Amino acid sequence: MNNKNANILVVDDDERTRKMMEAMLTPQGYGVILARDGKEGVNVARSVKPDFILMDMMMPEMDGFTACYEIKSNPATKGIPLFMLTAVSYPGNKQMAEQVWGADGYLTKPVDLQELLNTIRLFLTDS
Repeated sequence: MNNKNANILVVDDDERTRKMMEAMLTPQGYGVILARDGKEGVNVARSVKPDFILMDMMMPEMDGFTACYEIKSNPATKGIPLFMLTAVSYPGNKQMAEQVWGADGYLTKPVDLQELLNTIRLFLTDS
């Protein structure tokens, strides 16, 4: 896959975070799709099938863990790389995100741009 044509779904209830991620990723050539909560994120993932998902953990309507599980349980979306995005750097959350809910990884806010880009490139190259 050509990384520069990839669509990235950013799911976060904080508008500033969504806009910041969009501002970081768009100049890198990625298409960015924004969702305000887990429920909307699941619906967008099912309809658009983005190439990569960044999912906040703590959100109203449907939290990131539940949304991650919904996406990773669906045969149509389970192969999409999904990284949890959170301000809470707690080892137990990382373990649950990856081992219980099916996330492919875990990034801590504030996100380092180079780490984010390296992660996206690694997963999109493998797909």
